[in-house]
Amino acid sequence: MSEIKLPKLKPLSKRVKKKKILLLSDDLRLHSGIATMSREIVTGTAHEFDWLQLGAAIKHPDTGKIVDLSEDIEKRRGIDNVDVRVMPWSGYGNPQILRHLLRTEKPDAILHFTDPRFWGWLYDMETEIRQTCPIMYYAIWDDTPVPHWNASAYESCDLIMGISKQSHNIHKLALADRDVTIHDWNIEDKPTSSEGKRDLYVDYVPHGVPSDQFYPITPDSPDYGEFVEFNNNLLEQHGVDFIVFWNNRNIRRKQPGDVILAYKEFCEKYLKPDEASRCMLLMHTQGRDENGTDLPAVINALCPNLKVVIDNQKVSTKVLNFLYNVSDVTLNIASNEGFGLSSLESIMSGTPIVNNVTGGLQDQLRFRDDKGNWIEFDETVTSNHTGIYKECGEWGIPVFPASRSLQGSIPTPYIFDDRCKFEDVGQAIYKWYAMGDEERKRRGLVGRDWVMSEESRMSAVNMSNRFVQDINKLLKVWKPKARYSMYKVADKKPFKHIGIV
Repeated sequence: MSEIKLPKLKPLSKRVKKKKILLLSDDLRLHSGIATMSREIVTGTAHEFDWLQLGAAIKHPDTGKIVDLSEDIEKRRGIDNVDVRVMPWSGYGNPQILRHLLRTEKPDAILHFTDPRFWGWLYDMETEIRQTCPIMYYAIWDDTPVPHWNASAYESCDLIMGISKQSHNIHKLALADRDVTIHDWNIEDKPTSSEGKRDLYVDYVPHGVPSDQFYPITPDSPDYGEFVEFNNNLLEQHGVDFIVFWNNRNIRRKQPGDVILAYKEFCEKYLKPDEASRCMLLMHTQGRDENGTDLPAVINALCPNLKVVIDNQKVSTKVLNFLYNVSDVTLNIASNEGFGLSSLESIMSGTPIVNNVTGGLQDQLRFRDDKGNWIEFDETVTSNHTGIYKECGEWGIPVFPASRSLQGSIPTPYIFDDRCKFEDVGQAIYKWYAMGDEERKRRGLVGRDWVMSEESRMSAVNMSNRFVQDINKLLKVWKPKARYSMYKVADKKPFKHIGIV
């Protein structure tokens, strides 16, 4: 009888136990800004943490299911030992589902990410939650004055990661009146202990976009041939050689009407008719939106003879990178903008920008102080929207607001609405036009180098590394909250910081 040869058996790999994070945000499979960045955070840190997301949508069709993305992320990133699951949910959750997840999943920390107005129930539970695990917040606020009505939400957290320099400062100013000791990891290497007050940690962690998805296309790029065909088809179809790109939702605060007026100003004030005929405004958005306006009607009334094209098709990341590459300049003149992903994607693609100086759009311009350093905000300078500093990175042309109006509502009592003049935007577009193609490309590449740098922290890799660093640092120093707290009753005092400047 011949000998039977058994196949060589591979030992079962032992799964490395990792810290588990419960993420509360828009379903990371969707296409909102919150969802897009949630996806980048999770996929960029899946080697370090296990993730369970309560994935929000207004009316989620998959509510009640569990979607396992582990295998897909392992293949995409070339790593193993991944555990990433999404529990789709209609709305932003409630105490009952959170208690269930805390009991069954036993997360090591909670990370929430979106507008604090959606999370009142979470902050109301903070004493209960923080006996078990810390609460982390990836937070943004569009503008000053300091939103003191958010302070109780900020105080409910153990770690706040500010998406913009302005927000990072706002968090500290809002917490200055609260019973916490703030440790700024943006400037402190190690947290220090405080007596009598709870420790709360803050850091500056801007959005980051993937450099392997948004990049300047060159003859050496693997998709160069496909891009050349795309580029030639677009330019020949419309007969243009200068493209102004706008990639935003058609909603009021994005100022789509002012974008069209600015383009009209650029063409009719600065160009000859034959030059204007070779230019185009490309708006990647919905033509009509109840939260915005009827863009075809605006175009037909204001500039029927100019080339303004609305592209309302959902496209892949590859095609979006093609659109940035075929464009000569990208606009973002929103009057309230927490960060502004489109302008960062543009810079990463090597295309220069025109930004309104407001909110997080300031960060991408890299304004320099009197010593040549990237500006920092404090209680005396809470924003640069008044034009305290004028010099910025050569990849961007800033447009300072001509009007700052204090708007408000019941849930948001006050916030500045920073509006720039469309005439100023038209002039900024012309400055890029007059520079010529070679100089625009040079400046765009300088911008890409900067967003890839350690200083900016605006690449997806840098953002993910910062998340790993901050979460691990918090888990080492965090202490469970006592079951009750005692507070001294005192008369209410005026806020220390308002932040008008």
